[in-house]
Amino acid sequence: MTERIIISGSGGQGIILLGKILAEAAMRGNKHVTWMPSYGVEVRGGTAYCMVIISDEEIGSPCINKADTLIVMNAPSYEKFQSRIKKKGLLVINSSLVIQKPENTTYTVDYPFTDIAVELGNIKVANMVALGCFLAKKKIFDKELVLNTLEEIAPPGKKDLVAINKQAVLKGASLIQKE
Repeated sequence: MTERIIISGSGGQGIILLGKILAEAAMRGNKHVTWMPSYGVEVRGGTAYCMVIISDEEIGSPCINKADTLIVMNAPSYEKFQSRIKKKGLLVINSSLVIQKPENTTYTVDYPFTDIAVELGNIKVANMVALGCFLAKKKIFDKELVLNTLEEIAPPGKKDLVAINKQAVLKGASLIQKE
C-alpha cells in the first residue's frame, strides 16, 4: 500500500498541520512516511500545501507528480493542483470555498468543511473535518490512531483545542458514513 496525498489551501487554514498529523499518525502506525510542507512566503492568505506519502515500503522521494488523493480547501488550490491527481484518484473538496467541479473521472467527495467548522464553534477546525472525511473514505489506518496523535502532539498552550479538533475529525468521518 502506498498513498500519495497533496493537501492544499490558504495559509492559515491548517494545511501544514493536517499533513503533519497524517504523517505522525502513519509513523505511529508503523508505516513509512514522508511529509514535505511548502509555505514559505505564502503564509497567511497565499496558497500553502504539503505532500504526504504513506507506505508499507520504503519511499524513494517525497515529491508527488500524481496524487492518489488531493485535498483542496479553497478555489486557488483547486486551480493550482487539479491536474496533479490521478485519473481515478480521490478529490476531497471544501465546497464552502470551492465551487468548481472536476470534469474528469476523479472520485469527488465535497462537503462544506468551513461551514461545518463554524457550526462546531471554531472555523479553524475545517481542516480536521476534511481529515475525518479522508480517513473514513480511504481507511488507511484507524481514526483512533489520529485522535490519539492529536492529543499527544498538541503543544502545552493548545491542549484546550484538542477536544474540538477531535470532534471535527469525527464529524468529517460521519459525513462519509452517511453516504
